[in-house]
Amino acid sequence: QVQLVESGGGFVQPGGSLRLSCAASGSIFSIYTMGWYRQAPGSQRELVAVITSGGSTNYADSVKGRFTISRDNAKNTVYLQMNSLKPEDTAVYYCNADLRPHGSIWFNDYWGQGTQVSVSS
Repeated sequence: QVQLVESGGGFVQPGGSLRLSCAASGSIFSIYTMGWYRQAPGSQRELVAVITSGGSTNYADSVKGRFTISRDNAKNTVYLQMNSLKPEDTAVYYCNADLRPHGSIWFNDYWGQGTQVSVSS
């Protein structure tokens, strides 16, 4: 069984920083992409940033220059460094991994449980 466990959310004032972590564990054969999505109240879940196993990255326009995604392939862990946070960054942040479990020939999407990020003065 595969699990994605996030940590690092919390409350911060505008202009502050937070670092999110997400570790994938279980019977994993291979992970292709890992990424972060977020969902604010009343809004749809949206992509924040994604990184491939080779290190290629993609960011939402709204976070470019402020957020940095990184990954430790040996630890099956993805990070999101969030700087210059704004109130509009307030949301539940979800970790996502496109991975292939042992015993399967397919890659599937897996999600973490979500971690709350709140930005307010």
